[in-house]
Amino acid sequence: MRKVTKVTNESASEIISQRIQELGDWRGDRLAEIRKLIMEADPNAVEEWKWIGTPIWSDHGGLCTGESYKAVVKVTFFKGASLKDPSRLFNSSLEGNTRRAIDFHEGDKINARAFKALIRAAAAKNIADWKDR
Repeated sequence: MRKVTKVTNESASEIISQRIQELGDWRGDRLAEIRKLIMEADPNAVEEWKWIGTPIWSDHGGLCTGESYKAVVKVTFFKGASLKDPSRLFNSSLEGNTRRAIDFHEGDKINARAFKALIRAAAAKNIADWKDR
């Protein structure tokens, strides 16, 4: 039976940590690695817990989500279609005009340098859009 994280008075960071532990397999390890890379790339990123089960990282707006499914951990960039991806990390949700995603399967390696560059680009895009308001 699948465990469900309950939203309580705990901080989003605590709930995300619980979720990582609940996964208890490669998906938890991958989500923890993704989280670490996001925070290294953008120390100003804020962790949020939305949509009952989805970690979100934001900086002047949403950067990305960290979704866990049975066979994949998906990182969806809210404004991914606007970001340059010279390392071609985006491999999912390629047809839309706004979002782009990276699906990580068991055994996949993360290109940390390229992933962090996407996080920094997403933050820069959000800040530029925020200043243009």
